[in-house]
Amino acid sequence: MESVPVRCPACRRDHAYMTPAYPCPCGSPTAPPLMRGAPVTPITHRTWNDDWVTVRCRGCGRHDQWPQPELCCPCGAVLRIPVRPVAAPGRGDRSAGAVRPSHIPLPRTAPAPRPPFRPLTIRTARDAVGAAALYLTWLGYREVAQPAERPASRIDLRAAGLIARVDSATRPTALRDVECLWLHALNASVSSVFFSLAGYAPDARERADGLRIPLFVMDLTGTPQPVNSPADELLSTGA
Repeated sequence: MESVPVRCPACRRDHAYMTPAYPCPCGSPTAPPLMRGAPVTPITHRTWNDDWVTVRCRGCGRHDQWPQPELCCPCGAVLRIPVRPVAAPGRGDRSAGAVRPSHIPLPRTAPAPRPPFRPLTIRTARDAVGAAALYLTWLGYREVAQPAERPASRIDLRAAGLIARVDSATRPTALRDVECLWLHALNASVSSVFFSLAGYAPDARERADGLRIPLFVMDLTGTPQPVNSPADELLSTGA
């Protein structure tokens, strides 16, 4: 797997980003080709169509759409990693009609005895809620459910002893959203978890740290990543 150095433009922290490899339908491991030395871009606004890149399998030559590589910095910034463009397949190419994969299995990185998490690829806001529900179930929460319609409280998921918000907006989650979730959890005497697609505003993350609310950022593969200490602890211990 290819690894490139990445410096966060927000906090100047250095990272080593290793692009994940996903299996092509032919079975060959395939990964987006990274552009070494190209500057990363903080994601402050998301559009569903712009978050996918074309990747060519070296084994069979097939072109498919894969999620744009991203890195979640501990400072809260979500960074888009640039990739080398791939020429579009010509007329008559059997891969010209390739579509986005419905499922991308991830490497077996989860500690035993918890099985590997199987994500749900995110294409819509509803998919984001579904991916978060799968993740909470994987962490060990029971009776995870989502309402048929979003309630006025803006609580997207409920489980035994837990409520959760899933922010699929294109802007970083605001302080008010984190505090509202905390108040609802306090009134219901349950714990709370927040998931966001665009990261968190600095004051929102600081407040969540003080309130011990786990914060996760999700990329379009549907795999949440912890961005604060309470989230790290939840991932480590489970429900």
